[in-house]
Amino acid sequence: MTALGELDLQEAAQQAKGNWRRFDSFCWHRACDLDDADDWCIVYTHHRDSGLLDQSNGAAIAEALETFISADTDNPDVIAEHHHHWAVGWIDGYAIRVYRDDHITEAFQCWHELAEKKADYPVLDEEEYSRREYEATLENITDAAWRLKHEYDLPDGWEGEVFSWFWDHSQRAVENTDDQGGYPEQHELEEAFQALGYLRVDG
Repeated sequence: MTALGELDLQEAAQQAKGNWRRFDSFCWHRACDLDDADDWCIVYTHHRDSGLLDQSNGAAIAEALETFISADTDNPDVIAEHHHHWAVGWIDGYAIRVYRDDHITEAFQCWHELAEKKADYPVLDEEEYSRREYEATLENITDAAWRLKHEYDLPDGWEGEVFSWFWDHSQRAVENTDDQGGYPEQHELEEAFQALGYLRVDG
């Protein structure tokens, strides 16, 4: 099936409206509270096991749609959705009203513009995505050094120093892997520790 971001606005709206009725093994309980449920669509952004890219794009989409969610009305055109299942975890997204009074809503136009951007280039916000890559890599450095860090006298902020050394001397060690950030190997960490002058703890 063609992604909605590859269709023009009119075609995307026609394909999106009522899409939740075509989901397998799915019941949208909120539909019972809506008089125009068939004019709505459900879109998902990220789930429990999503990588950094989907998390980043999800944040960018959330920021773009926030004005429609927080609109001063008891009948907004966007509703945040959090669906979960005991066996497979959770998935987040939005219910978006596609048509209001037979006209495509601004909310759906906003989402479609984002979908078009993703169709052309997968990253909606380069700066936000890079920040997530960096923070995930710092966490991975700490995890990868779980044994070594007890063998060296490490200063506060050593994770950032090690990242910077890798970036200047061995970027492969902090290259994003499986969209989970960089994860250096122990021998690479030892090399960085020694180059940075970290002293081994006696004993």
